[in-house]
Amino acid sequence: MPVGIDDVARAAGVSTATVSRALSGRPDVSASTRQRVQAIAVELGYAPTPSAVSLASGRTRTIALLTPWVSRWFHSNVIEGACRSLRAAGFGALLNSFEVHEDATRPPVNLEVLRRRVDGVLVAGMTMSPAEVAMLESLRVPLVYVGSGPPDQVLVHIDDVATARRATEHLLALGHTRIGHISGYPTEPTPWASEVERATGYAEALRAAGLEPEPELMAYGRFARPGGRASAAELLDRVPDLTAVVADSDEMAFGVLDVLRERGLRAPDDLSVIGIDGHPLGDLVGLTTLAQDAIGLGETAARLLLEMIGGATVERQVVFPTTLLARDTACAR
Repeated sequence: MPVGIDDVARAAGVSTATVSRALSGRPDVSASTRQRVQAIAVELGYAPTPSAVSLASGRTRTIALLTPWVSRWFHSNVIEGACRSLRAAGFGALLNSFEVHEDATRPPVNLEVLRRRVDGVLVAGMTMSPAEVAMLESLRVPLVYVGSGPPDQVLVHIDDVATARRATEHLLALGHTRIGHISGYPTEPTPWASEVERATGYAEALRAAGLEPEPELMAYGRFARPGGRASAAELLDRVPDLTAVVADSDEMAFGVLDVLRERGLRAPDDLSVIGIDGHPLGDLVGLTTLAQDAIGLGETAARLLLEMIGGATVERQVVFPTTLLARDTACAR
């Protein structure tokens, strides 16, 4: 028969409550009692169930990880980084992904799935409505955002405005003046969405160069390769004198390169292309990009969340740098 907590209590000559407190690390047990209980538990082969540990400690040792996708490069790498930090601390992740529709709508966050099941929440690359932000706050557990998030929350991210501005400035320095921008979604519920801030950086760079952003130079690829393909075809048909494109993700930039090949065109001879992310496949196609450390973002976000769960006060804004990787898809005009 399996060894139970009652067996450990009888062998140690203590109550089951004392066994529970000793094995969960509670401070209200003497060191000698804790050592005796632990030794007997090992000798008998007793291992408390996760639910028992949770009841005894008040902790689930689980965090909720909310993300719109698990297959996209940025999101999968953030998840990997977060899980590295969690595993090292003996925590697990309750992963919740969402089906995002073409108009950027998706099912709402279900609080009942999370309530009393997690010690904290990490939101990875997902724009939340103000109502959802308030709902998550109502869980009264630590909350950290990765990629984009409300300015009054703990946020681990890159500077989206500065990154898009630098990408556009790189093309401007190469002599391009007809520069298209492939963003994420045309409508977003909050002003702090990544595509909103990257559109701001793109526009700032153009205006600083004496150019006015034009609606005809904007397209929306929904951060996916098929969307990048559709946006590239749209821009090339609509803007005959287009010479360069800033894509808000490398995956959309790959879609642009697909369309160029299909049309018998080449980057950078016919169109210069720059992305944002640092996708590892970018090196294979020589994609010029602004690289970010998505795994590092996830590791740091999870570490901050664990510190908050432990009662620590953490920085509210952690900004990671991006690095310009000037490769083969962008050249002088």
